[in-house]
Amino acid sequence: MTAARTGPAFSIHDVPFSTRGSWFDISPVLAQQSYAEDLHLVSHQNGMHPVLRFVPLDSTTGGRADTCVETTPGMLSWIGERGRIDLAYETPHTIRLRGEGIGLRVASAAQRLTPFTGTYFFRDPVDGAHVFTSYETGRRYRTTLLAGAVGEESGSQALGTADRGVAVTAEPGGVWEIAVEELDSARRPYTPSAAFHEVVAAAGRAFSGFCDAVAPWRSPATPAAEIAAYVMWSATVDATGLVTRPAVLMSKHWMDKVWSWDHCFNALALAPGVPDLAWDQFALPFDHQDETGALPDSVTHSEVLYNFVKPPIHGWTLGHLRRRLAVPLGRAELAETYRRLSRWTDFWLTARRAPGSALPHYQHGNDSGWDNATTFDPERVVVTADLAAFLVLQLHELSCLAEELGLDGEARSWRRTAERTQAAMLDQLWTGEAFVARGADTGDTWTSASLLDLMPIVLGEHLPDEVAKILATRIEAHLTVHGLATELPTSSHYRPDGYWRGPIWAPATILIEDGLRRSGHHRLADDIGARFRALCETHGFAENFDALTGAGLRDRAYTWTAAAYLLLAEAHELGRAKSAVHTG
Repeated sequence: MTAARTGPAFSIHDVPFSTRGSWFDISPVLAQQSYAEDLHLVSHQNGMHPVLRFVPLDSTTGGRADTCVETTPGMLSWIGERGRIDLAYETPHTIRLRGEGIGLRVASAAQRLTPFTGTYFFRDPVDGAHVFTSYETGRRYRTTLLAGAVGEESGSQALGTADRGVAVTAEPGGVWEIAVEELDSARRPYTPSAAFHEVVAAAGRAFSGFCDAVAPWRSPATPAAEIAAYVMWSATVDATGLVTRPAVLMSKHWMDKVWSWDHCFNALALAPGVPDLAWDQFALPFDHQDETGALPDSVTHSEVLYNFVKPPIHGWTLGHLRRRLAVPLGRAELAETYRRLSRWTDFWLTARRAPGSALPHYQHGNDSGWDNATTFDPERVVVTADLAAFLVLQLHELSCLAEELGLDGEARSWRRTAERTQAAMLDQLWTGEAFVARGADTGDTWTSASLLDLMPIVLGEHLPDEVAKILATRIEAHLTVHGLATELPTSSHYRPDGYWRGPIWAPATILIEDGLRRSGHHRLADDIGARFRALCETHGFAENFDALTGAGLRDRAYTWTAAAYLLLAEAHELGRAKSAVHTG
């Protein structure tokens, strides 16, 4: 019996196959820009590590079978002329595989075993399961036969270099089935919880429920909404190691971390439908806030990095997030959030303001999130208007929170600091035609062709009208057929795949679209949103996109891109519905 397929199809070369909560995926992507012929079980514990290789076998010759791979949210399949293999997640740590007409070899991804690297393989005499023990992940991968027969077994207990693995087959007309588990040291012998078709159906229902919660507004006018929801659902991992809460990784390809501004966009997209998960996304980096109030640059399973930070967009995020959360924050949670956001803001006002300076500075392009933007070409330790603008919004949000908590004196203090910071930004960095960057050491100023210089539009209603108008005009010059180029395409520094020197990015799109709308430039905001939606519907949810061709670049399953699409698609659908009601 072949299990019924559910949900939209997608390319396994672009989007890894996984499930909510799991720390591993099934994919041909083994490392940054590294694609294998075979699908692998790739774990994200202790880093990104391919552990097992799956090779479909021709039942007649025993050699590799020619197959094509089809994927939907509930099931992955290898389809060949003589049969098929289906794979589904039973739990976040267990997959089930079932084959008919085609066999399968499950093998170690690495043939070389050293005292510190590789995968050791043996047959467990307790239950007869075959176990792969990975040095890289520190986990075991147990393969249990449920139906059919074990064919060739090789490399059991071998040391050094060896081909380690086991093949499973079935009699002609028969079916084989196995379970593969990721576990720690030991677990009771595996027993199935349900028949294979029931596992597939349950996986499909789990995703459908998530999709209905996150994108209940979807329609044929937003055709990428389901895949966007799948990218986010499948990239979610359970709290494990240093990941203190359920987390949406940026990807289950090689960008398998939570960076301290990426998480904000994921939180916003999830807020109406899955508020608890949304709040976990916002709060997770704050769980690792250091003694100075700084947030880490990134968090993942076994590593928290502090050598850089990310921009303080958290006040902007919190204001939007509170309006989108289906369940309002309780007073205790609000007070804790106020304390954490205050400490994050104090970091920028103390550790990142030179003596006598009214404005904070970045120490490297990485601090801004726009790592190699041309704004940072002359110098890296710089005072920029985007940073001042984000900080002003954060100060206003703190003022509102303080008022709500009855801290009137603190509310006034935050408001005064916001006003002084914005006044200094306009006085010191605005020329009347553009915002300049200023070297924190040298005092030199310069402009660039980077979209980053126009990011103060995020201030929206707080900006003087004449400043907002000039910024809007200059932003429109960055707008290609596909969206906002991060470097003017006419610039000599423009690069099609130049990271922040040309490609279109989701966070810049969302922040600028919102700022334009709040400053009254609705037509341009609508245009930017429409082009970005069309870009994702045509080219998927890549880390960034070629601004002139629209082609997806770098990591091809990036959650903040999916989140940005969901935010813009939701606004578009709700706007259409409101317009229809008004017209009616």
